[in-house]
Amino acid sequence: MHDKLITLKEITKVFRVGEENFTALNGINLQIESGAFMSFVGPSGSGKTTLLNLIGGLDVPTTGDIFFKHTKLSSMNRIQMAKYRRENIGFIFQTYNLLPVYSVYENVLFPLLLNGSKEKDARERVMNIVSKVGLSDQIKKKPSQLSGGQCQRVAIARALVKDPLLILADEPTANLDSKNSLQILELMSDLNEQYKAAVVFSTHDEKVTRYVRREVGLEDGEIISDKQ
Repeated sequence: MHDKLITLKEITKVFRVGEENFTALNGINLQIESGAFMSFVGPSGSGKTTLLNLIGGLDVPTTGDIFFKHTKLSSMNRIQMAKYRRENIGFIFQTYNLLPVYSVYENVLFPLLLNGSKEKDARERVMNIVSKVGLSDQIKKKPSQLSGGQCQRVAIARALVKDPLLILADEPTANLDSKNSLQILELMSDLNEQYKAAVVFSTHDEKVTRYVRREVGLEDGEIISDKQ
């Protein structure tokens, strides 16, 4: 039996766009269990990324409550929210968001330094996770010297290195060709098994569907399907 990691209750998110209100999410009720490997699917504007941002504490809902285990996110102050993101959530973005002036090693080390680790204590962990994503031979290179697929592997290593409970992957295969996309999905599936972190994708990519164990369909800010 898996524990509930994230619970969303009656979540709405309304953005002000010019003179109009735009409802990005409307009455979302959802639970994400520890160790999940799942995706939010739907067309552009369906609310997938908004949902990831709310779960990751990058944004707050207009109404409704989000719980991490038994803690309500809205009860956290700014410092507690930053700690929640730092300690529990790994983010993987479509555009990689790597630090261009740093090497692979330094990019993966960075979250551990933010969490207060000393480099000498973190070095082995960084080397280990870089090896797991198959980039030991590229460890001194900077992002500009890597392919898109390699950059996304660095992003995965960076997300996993702090041993988060949840990884949020926003369109992680969007900028990759099909061969690299499949390699990234294989890798994330293996790492989900190995590290037990829950993984939630937001995606248009039908290849992702073959890998996930649960698929939540969104349209116009509402859940229209939930296949397990």
